[in-house]
Amino acid sequence: MSRVGKKKIMISEGVSVQLSEHGLAVSGTKGKQNFKLPKGISASISENELEIKRSGDTKTLRSLHGTVNRTVENIIVGLSSGFEKKLEFKGVGYAISVAENKLLLRVGFSHQISVDVPDTLTVTVIKNVILVEGPSKESVGEFAAKIREIRKPEVYKGKGIKYQGEFIKKKAGKAAQTTTT
Repeated sequence: MSRVGKKKIMISEGVSVQLSEHGLAVSGTKGKQNFKLPKGISASISENELEIKRSGDTKTLRSLHGTVNRTVENIIVGLSSGFEKKLEFKGVGYAISVAENKLLLRVGFSHQISVDVPDTLTVTVIKNVILVEGPSKESVGEFAAKIREIRKPEVYKGKGIKYQGEFIKKKAGKAAQTTTT
């Protein structure tokens, strides 16, 4: 049996989980979210613990068991405390700001790039760090990846947008050639 699937999920304070025929309805301090359970996967609540179970031992159910468990746990954690991703930007003349639910980026192109921020996320810029926060791990990661894709870090000078803590292996570049005559 899946070790990840067998792990019970602790329901934190301020979060309520309602079971229905087809799935779960989770509500917390950061909002509400519904999750439809796949066929053959069920859930049960005892005290402050949620357990995900599978009805059979087919390959499909075995593979879904752990995935559903982690997804439901991410929903519960997201609705209680939320998720965040930090991105750093570096480069001469790079300026990023947030205005009217849009992220405005000046990152070395001839024009300013404007990215709409989803309603469920909050984006703040402090010095050279972009902070993306929200209740859904998937949407936070997806939006952070979208921002990083605009100007990936380059390997010669290290300028661009990268995740905080990401290591960029720098290349040496062109070496000065000496002429021997």
